[in-house]
Amino acid sequence: MSMPRKPREEDYRRLLEFRTGLRRFLRWSEEAAEKAGVTPSQHQLMLAIKGHGDARGPTIGDVAEYLVSKHHSVVELVDRAQAAGLVQRRHDAADHRVVRLVLTRAGS
Repeated sequence: MSMPRKPREEDYRRLLEFRTGLRRFLRWSEEAAEKAGVTPSQHQLMLAIKGHGDARGPTIGDVAEYLVSKHHSVVELVDRAQAAGLVQRRHDAADHRVVRLVLTRAGS
């Protein structure tokens, strides 16, 4: 088995660019959330639902994967967002055991 190579200057430059891009996105998200009157977590939830790409909406599991969060944490986040009128839970038309998330007009 070979030893991992030592990072090169180029590797550090790319890591810095990546980290800076992440930080810019987080700053943008925080500012957009504040402007919309929601928490940064609610904003990330709404982005995950809007960006899911399936008109039926994502499941809690999908959102947990997108947000790199635990299922129960996303359930709590969705509960708070639903109480704030930002999202709704809907049963899947094909499989009523599956619950999907959709944005309300207020959450759009």
